[in-house]
Amino acid sequence: MEGQENFEHIKERFITADLDDKIEIYITVQGLSVDQYKELLRYFPIKHLAQLEKAMN
Repeated sequence: MEGQENFEHIKERFITADLDDKIEIYITVQGLSVDQYKELLRYFPIKHLAQLEKAMN
């Protein structure tokens, strides 16, 4: 259950972060499942997905 609590903390940080911090969190957090990464993307502004993709490369 500790992993889920940690993810909830990460998710709350992600939700309240500005765009640059969202990108930083998304590309630096390790150990999340595919579903957890997908859940974070629900809180990412779609119009800025290109910036996230660029940062991931």
